[in-house]
This record gives sequence, C-alpha cells and structure tokens, in this order.
Amino acid sequence: MKETENRLVLVLDFGGQYKELIARRVRECRVASVIKPGRTPLDEIKKLAPIGIILTGGPDSVYKPGAPKAAAELFELGIPVLGICYGMHLMAHTLGGSVEPALVSEYGRIDTEIDTKSQIFAGLDSPQICLMSHTDQVTRLPEGFKTAARTADCETAAMADEKRGLYATQFHPEVENTPRGTAMIRNFLYGVCRAEGDYDLGGYRARMIEEIRGQVGERRVLLGLSGGVDSSVCAALLAEALPGRLYCIFVDHGLMRLGEGDEVEAAFRGRKLHFLRVDAGARFLKKLRGVRDPERKRRIIGEEFVRVFEDEAKKLGGADFLAQGTIYPDVVESGANASATIKSHHNVGGLPEDMAFRGIVEPLRGLFKDEVRKLGRELGLPRALTERQPFPGPGLAVRVMGAVTKEKLDTLRLADAIFREEVSRLRSRPDQYFAVLTDTRSVGVMGDFRTYGCTVALRAVKTTDFMTCEYVPLPHRMLGRVSARIVNEVRGVSRVVYDITGKPPGTIEWE
Repeated sequence: MKETENRLVLVLDFGGQYKELIARRVRECRVASVIKPGRTPLDEIKKLAPIGIILTGGPDSVYKPGAPKAAAELFELGIPVLGICYGMHLMAHTLGGSVEPALVSEYGRIDTEIDTKSQIFAGLDSPQICLMSHTDQVTRLPEGFKTAARTADCETAAMADEKRGLYATQFHPEVENTPRGTAMIRNFLYGVCRAEGDYDLGGYRARMIEEIRGQVGERRVLLGLSGGVDSSVCAALLAEALPGRLYCIFVDHGLMRLGEGDEVEAAFRGRKLHFLRVDAGARFLKKLRGVRDPERKRRIIGEEFVRVFEDEAKKLGGADFLAQGTIYPDVVESGANASATIKSHHNVGGLPEDMAFRGIVEPLRGLFKDEVRKLGRELGLPRALTERQPFPGPGLAVRVMGAVTKEKLDTLRLADAIFREEVSRLRSRPDQYFAVLTDTRSVGVMGDFRTYGCTVALRAVKTTDFMTCEYVPLPHRMLGRVSARIVNEVRGVSRVVYDITGKPPGTIEWE
C-alpha cells in the first residue's frame, strides 16, 4: 500500500510512546494510517490529503520553551483532528485555551464520565475506564469547545468542537487499558472522518516484497535469525522476495532458553533458505564479563551480533545487506523519532555505526506483534512459529540481573524451563511468561541448615500489542508447585516471588 492508494489518516508524532499503536488501532479499523513528525509542513500535509489527523502524546509540557508546537492553520484545514494527551494540550494551547500543571497527576486506569452525546463517544456507556498518564491538564477551554469527559481529578478529560470536527482526550484510547478505546477511535474515523474501510494487511505483504526488491536489487542479504516470531516471519518474507539470495545466520550466543538452540536448528534446517548455526557463547560471555548496566548489555550484544554477522558474511564471500526482524515496540522503546527512551533494543539502539553492510533491511519495522503473527500465517508458517511467545534479542542476559555468568545463566535456564513447563499445562495460557534471576539473595532454611540463596521472580502477562499489559493472576496452587520445584530442583535458589506489576508503570521485561 502506497500512501495515496487508500483514504488515510495522518498520525502526527510529538514524541509519544504510543504513536505506532495509534496507527495500528486505525489500521485495525480498516483505515490506512501514515505516521509523520509533528513538525511536518502544512504543504506536505495537504498533499497527503488525509481524511483525518491524530496528534500523539509526548513527554513535553506544551507551555515550556522548546516544546513541540503546531501551526494554528492545522486546525483550519477543514480536516477532522483528534488530539491525545499532549495532542490535546497542543490543540488547547494553540487555539487559545490554557494548559497548566495538574494539582493531582493521574496514572493508570481511571473511572471517566463521558458525554455520550459527543460523536466520538456515540454508542458507549458512561462511565468508562480510561488509561491516564499525565502531569498537565487543560484548565481553560478554547473558544467553541465544550467538555466531553471528566474524572474526579481532571475537570476536562476530553473536549470537543463538534462543528469544526476537533476532538481531544486527556486519556489514551489507543491502549488496551482503555477497554472501549478502539470504539472511540472507530467513532472518530467513521462518524467524523467518514472513512470507507478500504485497508487490510493483505496489501502489506505485496508492498513489502516490492520495497525489498527495490532496496536490495540483485544483491545478497544476511538475516540474523533467532527463531522467534519476528525473525521467522522476516525470513519467510525475504525468502519469497529474494529466492536464493537470503542467508540466515542463527547466532547461538549462549543466552538462549533451555534446549532452544537445537529447536531453532530443527525448525529451519529443512526450509528453502541458506541456514548456518554459529556457536558464539564464549564470545558473548567474554564481552559481557562484569557488565551490570542493562543498557550496556543491550549495546554490547547488539554490536557483537553485527560483528558475528560480518565475520560470517566474509566466509560466505560477502553480503551487501543485513536484515533484521525489528518490529515497532523495539523501535519505540529505543527512543526513535523523539520518543523518550525506555530501553534500547539490541537491534535498534545497539547497532554500531561502522557496520560493513550497505544497509539494513527491516520489513516488519512498522508492525506490532499480532500483525506479525497474522502475516506469518499468511506466508504459510506453522503455528508453532507464529504463536511462539516473544523472547528478547539479548536473551537471558537481560533476565539475569547484574553481571552475567555461565553459572547464573544455567540457574535461570532451569528455573525458567520449570515455570514454562508448568504454565504449558494450563488450558488458558498467558501471552508471555518467564523467570528472572534477580540480584537479591535471601536467608532460607533447608533441612537443619541456613541457606543464603538467589531469588527467582516469575512473570506472566496478558497483552496483544506488547506496549501495555496486565499481569495474569495465575492459580496459587500452580505457583506453589512451581516454587517448590524450583527451590528443590535448581541448586542455589532459596526463594521464588511473583511479579504483579502492569505496563505501565513497569515494562514486560525487567531490564
């Protein structure tokens, strides 16, 4: 899909963590979406001819010097606009309203009274649960606006100028923690923007194949294949686009889960692509020796991956492009396009500048996990690959708190295998579940002896977008069984705890 093939909605990015999630919700509603920087000139916006514009959130306070701004003319184009969080502040500030620090900041799921007569809330009940994440709020409405929602601590949780098609919400309708948020976005798209619903993911495959061929030409591509969902789908897509010119390198960095290296090799050995497994465990452990900071771990691992790829490319007689299964959550958490950096992903923020490749091929960079799974099924991959739970590129290095050693990795591998085995017996499984070896030791008693062993933390979450999540209340009986097995079967562990933190305020991974 080219930008002009469908009636599209323009998402203007002001540094928010959820910009791609907004675009994804729009696509979920079968409407094309394009993301551009908030500073995009008006002439370029007019050329795109969007049927609607959505202003994202962002980390800034609109009243401070240097904060991203928008031209007042943006709201005079006759194009409906929806502002979200910072986007709401920007709309109010630009059109003559007031934005000030909130007396009470709101974070998390908040009961919100909505005006069901407003077009974006049509067909919904009041109150609604909405995700708030703000320290500023609109204190005076611009002329022509009215309050469309409020909470106990936020008098204007949404505002609307129905005549001009201008709407804004303090909360985030794009996240799962606003249960009816997609319905609100759909109301904006179809009730305000008059969308036709002419977009689907089917066009993505054809467009990406065309773009890959245009970028690569007749050259060869080396893909870092981890065996996870993202790199597997990337491999299938590249194999279709570049038959005979794709070389998949599986770097066994010694940071995999129990038995995972052999599973990956077995899954790809029989496929129509060049597959090579590289044993680099000692090499990565040497680079990570004594490193405790998670950002340094990710950057070291990212650079070392590239160095391994470069070495293997030389053995193969050279490769012009490096391909990666990078998806949007990797990009947004690494601080791309003015977003605040949450954590650098090894394949985004960790890439060295002096790579011996002509360029990077990342055909999945604009997709979320569930879209990647759908594309994988369309490409004919088995469910064993497309439904595999996510595993971080840096592997267990970011699930071992503090310095990484072979002994710690072996301990975590066994504890994680026990947890995953027990969870796999449940009828309904979490979307992601794993164990973490913390940097905390605690006193225990085994037999008549005092112990001072490691603490293992267990994590299980439900999510579809992996930008937000809720913890899964696993049965206590099962958790007790897991705890007993880990303490009895894994040497050096004396305590097991369960993480009940959502995202936000936490992240899915610990590091």
